Amino acid sequence: MYKQSYFPNVDSIKYLGPTSLKSTLGFQYYNPDELVGGKKMRDQLKFAVAFWHTFDQQLVDPFGDGTAQRPYSEFTGMDLAKARVEAAFEFFDKLGVDYFCFHDRDIAPEGDTLRETNKNLDEILDMITDYQKTSGKKVLWNTANMFTNPRFVAGAASSPFADVFAYAAAQVKKGLETAKRVGASNYVFWGGREGYESLLNTDMKREQDHLGQFFNLAADYAKEIGFDGQLLLEPKPKEPMTHQYDFDAATTINFMKTYGLAGTYKLNLEGNHANLAGHSYQHEIRTAREAGLLGSLDANQGDELIGWDIDEFPSNLYETTLAMYEVLKNGGPHKGGLNFDAKPRRSSFEAEDMFYSHIVGMDSFAAGLRVAQKLIDDHVFEDVIADRYASYESGVGATIENGTATFQSLEAEVIDKPQSDLIAATHSGHLEQLKDTLNHYIIQTLK
Repeated sequence: MYKQSYFPNVDSIKYLGPTSLKSTLGFQYYNPDELVGGKKMRDQLKFAVAFWHTFDQQLVDPFGDGTAQRPYSEFTGMDLAKARVEAAFEFFDKLGVDYFCFHDRDIAPEGDTLRETNKNLDEILDMITDYQKTSGKKVLWNTANMFTNPRFVAGAASSPFADVFAYAAAQVKKGLETAKRVGASNYVFWGGREGYESLLNTDMKREQDHLGQFFNLAADYAKEIGFDGQLLLEPKPKEPMTHQYDFDAATTINFMKTYGLAGTYKLNLEGNHANLAGHSYQHEIRTAREAGLLGSLDANQGDELIGWDIDEFPSNLYETTLAMYEVLKNGGPHKGGLNFDAKPRRSSFEAEDMFYSHIVGMDSFAAGLRVAQKLIDDHVFEDVIADRYASYESGVGATIENGTATFQSLEAEVIDKPQSDLIAATHSGHLEQLKDTLNHYIIQTLK
């Protein structure tokens, strides 16, 4: 199938079960065909490999050059692009993932004009679609890189320069055509530079109006060409801009409602972005889920000791459990999935580290899925929450919820009640008990 093996020292990664205390080139918790909650794990999780971090990323950081040792580094230009595709599909097969994600510029280099760039892209897409036919691998989502090139110095759809807005529109037009061509389940918009560095030289309303117009034009074109995947906006509060217009889930939802996008777009949410916005990953997923706008997830984590977006592979079992709890309460990922928008650490530069990093991410979310399903089966949180809000099921609480209460009726209810009665009406939230219970579920479910 491949012209050469790029990873000859790695066999197919199999489910081994929790048989070893040490990490191996095998899964201890991810068993793709095992049923959890009546569905196969592979369908509950829908893992995807991020092309940019896994095959393009050289493991640079803000203070150092790349350290990555990759088996295709000898190539350049289109030869490098083709070698990366070959290596990628070998990697997908050996890792056992069903999906991958990519930016347009991840897979093919730019030419001097957009026409030349599109020609390069089409040549690589021919390879990708051929490999898809023989391997069965699917695209969870694709997107356009509208942040790296200097033309996007002040944004793309929010740029103060009309030619750049036009270029971004043409690039997304091709991106949506690409999504249809590769059968992508989703198309993502990450506004890497859609924001401002300073309000001193920014017409913020005009920029957001342009951004809203852009997303409506994109939705119109997706419909015109018959692309039936989800359109997703991805929030991030900052980096590289001082403030980005899609700051967090709540801000983005408000933006969507303002510009008539909420019925057309949903959200793609990332753990590290949630942390940069001052939220937990669960908070962002819950916000989107309760709004009916949870689309897909990028699976990574940040570091409390490091103040930037480090895209670390997820290993925090508390975070993966609570993220999967929200996904299960959502009825599953639907058209979305879990894309590993993550990279190995700069010191993990060998080719085998590409596999180990995905294994820890996949096992962590598989473990989280197992625990979350057990928590839901046992109504652990639901029973506590139902009891805590029970006063709204009858009496004055029911009038508040059904909309018949007025300030006058509520005043009449409490005006003569002693403070002792009001205090007696409250009871403990038992938070420490719940955290202890969560510990027990994680430990005992994964034995």
